[in-house]
Amino acid sequence: LLKNAAAPRPQTPGCAGIVMAKKFRKGKFPEPVNRGAVAAEWRSCGYSCDLFVDPPGRAWRDFVHHSNELVAVAEGRLEVAIDGELFVAEPGDEVFIPRGTRHSVRNVSSMATRWLYGYDSPHA
Repeated sequence: LLKNAAAPRPQTPGCAGIVMAKKFRKGKFPEPVNRGAVAAEWRSCGYSCDLFVDPPGRAWRDFVHHSNELVAVAEGRLEVAIDGELFVAEPGDEVFIPRGTRHSVRNVSSMATRWLYGYDSPHA
């Protein structure tokens, strides 16, 4: 148990995939990805949901957060590195990044990539 960790949130049945240690869920959401549906599911599990739009080649490197993070690709492709494991996420895929884990995200598409992200606690 992490020191000063928040009490566990009540989980709905749809949250089981988020709670699991599995970091990558291929095809979790149907295409075309509906931002409202993703946001509703994540919020029911205690996560926020916001949108990034990154140009080709844009990289976010070596981040570590004090909260768990979810990522879902709506359009394009993202390369996601989590503690040395590499995943390529495409539309509909969901990635779980555990709190305290070093991670990087890079748009590996030839077009802008639209991706959703959310945290399970207020994010600084």
